Amino acid sequence: MMLDVDREQVLAHRIAAQGLHRDIADPGGLAVFDLGVQSTQRDTAAIALAARLPGPVTEESFVEDPRFVLAWTHRGAPHFHRADEIGRVTAALVPLDEDDAMARMGWQRKQVEAAGMSAVDGLFTAARAIRKVVTRVMTKGAVSEAVTKIIPDGLSYWCRGCQATHILEQLMRLAAIHGGVRLEAGAQPTALAPLAGRPRMRTTPDIEAATAVVRDYLHLHGPATPKEAADFVGTKTAIAKRMWPEDLTPVRFAGREVWLSSGDVAALENPPAPDLARLLPPWDPFLQSRDRAVLVPDRARQKEVWKILGNPGALLAGGEVAGVWRTKGSGRKRLDFAITAFDPLPPATRTAAEEEAERVARARGFADLRVSWG
Repeated sequence: MMLDVDREQVLAHRIAAQGLHRDIADPGGLAVFDLGVQSTQRDTAAIALAARLPGPVTEESFVEDPRFVLAWTHRGAPHFHRADEIGRVTAALVPLDEDDAMARMGWQRKQVEAAGMSAVDGLFTAARAIRKVVTRVMTKGAVSEAVTKIIPDGLSYWCRGCQATHILEQLMRLAAIHGGVRLEAGAQPTALAPLAGRPRMRTTPDIEAATAVVRDYLHLHGPATPKEAADFVGTKTAIAKRMWPEDLTPVRFAGREVWLSSGDVAALENPPAPDLARLLPPWDPFLQSRDRAVLVPDRARQKEVWKILGNPGALLAGGEVAGVWRTKGSGRKRLDFAITAFDPLPPATRTAAEEEAERVARARGFADLRVSWG
């Protein structure tokens, strides 16, 4: 008989799988690094770790840790990965075929289609150019300028704001890792540099590596469907089905059949109670689940958590996304928090959230803070 689970079980399971109970002391042991921790804004990755590690976290201690490397990976977004796994990550990002490559181009598919070459050829043409150009730490602008001079015209565009011609943005983001290039952690403005050891470029699809990404997604965000896994990868559902692991168990959730790794069934059946409060940064791994209606059922509240521009952080309390938060720094002395709860919270939860604000302030290098509630 198929296991039937409810929303509370699913959320509690994900909270535990993602290390939000703070039961792991070493950042390298956090399962969220199996997929990578997105770092779209400064400090977001450090705050994500502060929500998961029992000890203190600072941005400097994290970005300078040689065990981690920052690179454009899933969907072209910057993620921190374990340095010794970057080869596996790169292999998983080789498109399985032309449909997969074009799907990953996302918002710039039309420009790639108009370039007069296949998406696969465009990807690896750009990767070879990036590999040739980036031999030292260079700003993103300098890399773009140099690469644009040696790639076919169709892979670049005229930027009205910069009054210059640039390589297509998404193409550059997808190609950099195949060119053996990482991002310089903590650099402002964005800078690129060669990966340690400069691994050779791989152009042959690796179905096992691609399948491992889907398996990791199902462990951290399951139970889930092929469409949700495809949305995380940045490809089509039909492509994700080709990456679908074999060792999965179907369960019934909200009237539909969804899947998770067979080894996670017992954890889903009886997850620990999520009696905790955490301040999650924008793009925190927990918020990366593609079934947003499960995390936040109310549509109006979804729009408060996931905005087109300028996402806030999320207040996680008692297993629910219970509100949002933003900060404003006063020089480097004080960090002001504005926390908005969706519904009235018990005093103990508010106190716990304010204690989390202290951890966030320390992670960002502020000695003082002030919290206001909306």
